[in-house]
Amino acid sequence: MKYDYLIVGAGLFGSVFAHEAKKKGKKCLVLERRNHIGGNIYTEEIEGIQVHRYGAHIFHTSDKKVWDYINQFAEFNNYVNAPVAVYKDELYNLPFNMNTFSKMWNIRTPKEAKEIIRAQIEELGITEPANLEEQALSLVGKDVYEKLIKGYTEKQWGRDCKELPAFIIRRLPLRFTYDNNYFNDRYQGIPIGGYTAVIEELLEGTEVRTGIDYLKEKCSYEKIADKIIFTGMIDEYYDYCLGALQYRSVRFETEVLDEENYQGNAVVNYTEREVPYTRIIEHKHFEFGKQDKTVISREYSSEWKVGDEPYYPVNDKKNSELYEKYRELAEKEGNIIFGGRLGAYQYYDMDKVIASALELASQELI
Repeated sequence: MKYDYLIVGAGLFGSVFAHEAKKKGKKCLVLERRNHIGGNIYTEEIEGIQVHRYGAHIFHTSDKKVWDYINQFAEFNNYVNAPVAVYKDELYNLPFNMNTFSKMWNIRTPKEAKEIIRAQIEELGITEPANLEEQALSLVGKDVYEKLIKGYTEKQWGRDCKELPAFIIRRLPLRFTYDNNYFNDRYQGIPIGGYTAVIEELLEGTEVRTGIDYLKEKCSYEKIADKIIFTGMIDEYYDYCLGALQYRSVRFETEVLDEENYQGNAVVNYTEREVPYTRIIEHKHFEFGKQDKTVISREYSSEWKVGDEPYYPVNDKKNSELYEKYRELAEKEGNIIFGGRLGAYQYYDMDKVIASALELASQELI
């Protein structure tokens, strides 16, 4: 064997594991299907702006161990995620907080907001929600649902809220303070200079080959390492032999604008169903940019099909049961470990990806 570990995927999970393996004196080869490292957190510089090519990634965590770990590889700024939502000609703060309610109902106090929401919920009289629409209405009432949830959710999932299961929305946090910080986590920020530089630091000294589709060249690579860490789609690895798991995909339209400031905020959601994109990202605001030009990305949610880029697992009952069957297949493998968002068929925030990679490293690299 030429390598101790063959790591398929140069995203965050694979890169953290590769870094930890190198520290333990292990020899790794990292293969990446795309022509760049970084997976979905890849950033590229355009007009002096770090552009999040695969959607906005704001690092946030309450895990000090993970925060200290990632800060070894970059200096983080003090960016706080405070998105706004556009509904028709109205503008609202997110998450749902007193700024939202004050604008929506022309009120000032938490007591007033709570009374309006309570009255709307009681008037609807929903006791056992049968679908996502009824679940959301029973949590936040009619106004918040119709203006800020319904259209956005239907675009995200590509179907009417009445056709979606109630469990997709387990809770909808209502914040009765004038606080626009989207996350409750203690630590939050964006790495200065972008995420690609973080991945470069993690992979320093490790052999990396990009533009390699492991599954198409499996016979050339599968026997050159003692073990394989596979961070791609678990169902694709098994050639969809039990059927394809479902995902939602996202399409991005990115353009450079010859103006200094397009929308005044990094993230603006468009909650009307009639507006085809879900949100617009203005990348310079992640790093408080002063450039003369700006770069924006419109995001379009779409149904996934084999061959498309998978983004969000559809963790409903049917898909969870199918994943369990694939996981049972994986457990019979002697030298392959599945990890990361696609390998585990879970939507992970970045801190959870790092934590799971470190946990695997602590088990493997003894």
